[in-house]
Amino acid sequence: MTGEPMVLLSDPRIAAIDLFDNGESLVDVREVTELQVDNRHAGTIDAFAHLREGMVQRLLDAQATLPDGLRLLIVEGYRQLETQRSVFDGYRDELRSLHPDWDADRLFVETSKFASPVEVAPHSTGGAIDLTLCTDEGIELDMGTCIDATPEASDNACFTAATNVSERAQHNRRTLTRALAGAGLVNYPTEWWHWSFGDRYWAYVTGTGRSHYGPALLTGATETNATGAKEECA
Repeated sequence: MTGEPMVLLSDPRIAAIDLFDNGESLVDVREVTELQVDNRHAGTIDAFAHLREGMVQRLLDAQATLPDGLRLLIVEGYRQLETQRSVFDGYRDELRSLHPDWDADRLFVETSKFASPVEVAPHSTGGAIDLTLCTDEGIELDMGTCIDATPEASDNACFTAATNVSERAQHNRRTLTRALAGAGLVNYPTEWWHWSFGDRYWAYVTGTGRSHYGPALLTGATETNATGAKEECA
């Protein structure tokens, strides 16, 4: 880990970024034959495989730079605001039970290491994605933790630069990072699997000054599970 302080989604500087939307459409990535989509969220949210057009192209660009035999495995993209609120509230309640001595401000910050506050939620713009690496045969690589491992449960091993995972997992994370950063995406440093383009967090990290994407509305999207709970690690 570096000595640089992490900027979290709870930081007021993220919400202060000018919100703009360029009007790009949401695309169902399941219809993009070059990209592989995992269906672990398909039974929860029917919108999970949608992303902005520009994000899809950047994923294609990133995948083209991966070593032979590897490809991206997309797990979750667009997330409705109601679902995001459920994810945030659920993890906050979990932390409140585990740490009753934490005040409201600390609880808000610690929650944001795993779940974004709704006001700045990257996934709800269609410009953020949870993904990993797999082989051409669909076998997932060792990344040290599963997607959606919480800081609390993983002893912060979910942090992208964590050193309490195997050398192989660190190597695989670096491979993923090179490909996605090279395509213009930015990582949320507490989640090795979360990358975004065009949202407020991306705008802050890149110094762009305003977002390319605001909250998106996917016409016809429906919830089939009102809790919006994230998948637990096996």
